[in-house]
Amino acid sequence: MLEGSVFIGGALVQWLRDGLKLIENSAQSERLALGVKDSNGVYVVPAFTGLGAPYWDAEARGAILGLTRGVTAEHVVRASLESIAYQVSDLVNAMKKDAKTDISRLCVDGGASANNFLMSFQSDILGIPVERPDATEATALGAAYLAGLTSGFWKDVNELRGYRSAVTAFEPKMSEGERARLLSGWNDAVRRVRSGK
Repeated sequence: MLEGSVFIGGALVQWLRDGLKLIENSAQSERLALGVKDSNGVYVVPAFTGLGAPYWDAEARGAILGLTRGVTAEHVVRASLESIAYQVSDLVNAMKKDAKTDISRLCVDGGASANNFLMSFQSDILGIPVERPDATEATALGAAYLAGLTSGFWKDVNELRGYRSAVTAFEPKMSEGERARLLSGWNDAVRRVRSGK
């Protein structure tokens, strides 16, 4: 089993809401991101407490890069959501290297997975399908299943197989050239915030 950790992922949306006051709720981030055709060259590197895997740079600090007078709040929101996908891409690529195997799909859950824009961009930036179950809170569901098994509500795990949630699949649509261009910009943005230690 492999595990990767980023320090600021879904909490970035909370920062957009509570810190910058650019959105009123998490769902609004999707609408604003879709309100512009791209991030207008903006990259957000949310290294508020350093960078996690695969960089492990505790001294790195966050930045919003690529600002011009043409940048709007919508561009910053979109770039923030994109940064979550870029961080996941960094993790997936590190895992592929460590495991010496390819990854053909990404199964997601949790609060950020409810954002259709983010899931679509995640699929595009990875170049593989992203699959989201209708029941997006897998941790809570797992706890409920364990409680039901322990209490005897279900006699064994075979009874749980019928409770599998339907899945929404997001398929990549981005060209290889566009993916490479965006990832190059992300890598440059990360390089700029690294501590150099």
